[in-house]
Order: sequence, then C-alpha cells, then structure tokens
Amino acid sequence: MQIILASASPRRKELIGYLGIDFEVKVPDIHEHAHQNESPMEFCLRISREKALRVKVDYPNSLIIAADTIVVVDEDILGKPENTAQAFSYLKRLSGRSHDVITAYSVMLPGDLQEISKAVISKVYFADMTDEDINWYVSTGEPMDKAGAYALQGIGGVFIDRIEGSYTNVIGLPLAELYRDIRAYILKK
Repeated sequence: MQIILASASPRRKELIGYLGIDFEVKVPDIHEHAHQNESPMEFCLRISREKALRVKVDYPNSLIIAADTIVVVDEDILGKPENTAQAFSYLKRLSGRSHDVITAYSVMLPGDLQEISKAVISKVYFADMTDEDINWYVSTGEPMDKAGAYALQGIGGVFIDRIEGSYTNVIGLPLAELYRDIRAYILKK
C-alpha cells in the first residue's frame, strides 16, 4: 500500500520516519486562513483535512497522512512570524506563561473517502525571557519558520520549563496517537 505524507515540513517527515514505514512526500497547495468565527481547534482540523483531501484527489488508492500544528495563546493563533518584529512580539507574549499547541492530523484511507481526523493538545510552559534573551533567540533565525516563533527541538528548547502532553505533538505530529490509528486500520485488513 502506498503511504503519502501530505506535508512540506521536514520535522513531520523526520517524525513519521520513526514509524518505520515506507512513505512518499507530496506537498498540498492550500490556503491556510481562518474563517470568521472559527475556533483554533476547528481551524486546525479543517486545514489538516483540506491538505489530505487535496492529495487524495491525485492518489485515491493511497493512505494519505496530513497534519497542521498551531500555537494558541488566549484563543489567538500564533502562526509563523512574518518578520523579526513579529517573532519578538510572539515570544514576548509567550514568556513566563503557558500556551497550547494543537496538532490536528487526518488520515485518508485508500478507496472511498473514509477518514480519521483527530486533534491533540499539549500544554507548553515557557520560562521568563528577558528582551535580551528574545533578541538573541530571534537573531539565530530559528523562530522565523516556526508556528509561535520557537522550536522545542532546537535552540528554543532552552526556554521551555515543561510540557504537559505529547512531546512530538509540539514538534508537529503526535506519533503515539497516529501510530495507534494507522495500526488499527492495517490490522483490520
């Protein structure tokens, strides 16, 4: 069975590689904008599903895995910063407090439009950061292509006090949950 990861994320590619399955990567072209009155959870689930559906059109007999990860603080989604000023602002907002990381994943099964869509939430607690800390971290460039302007698995990890929930979820793919869902499907066959 062909398995496709519908994602441009090198972190997701690395994480799914840990499952020991053969897969290909296809990058879906979708617009990731929230709809009016859409909650962060609804947004994340919708984007994950749209990514999977987009790839499913071209590969209807494959198992498609897609995901979307967002950082949420005070019900606001902190996406990838557009510039260093926004990265600084995001990190200042996260400093000394907790926030949620939501990763939604969708698995489109071969054949009909059967699917599994779930969201996993992890709570991340940031240490207090001085303006000097934030400026130094932003100057590394790491925050610029990361939701919420930080990478737990990188330099940003020095500012994380603790995590409640899935570590891999914060990186971009809740492996334990995804593995259970894929395994259950394969065992049914």
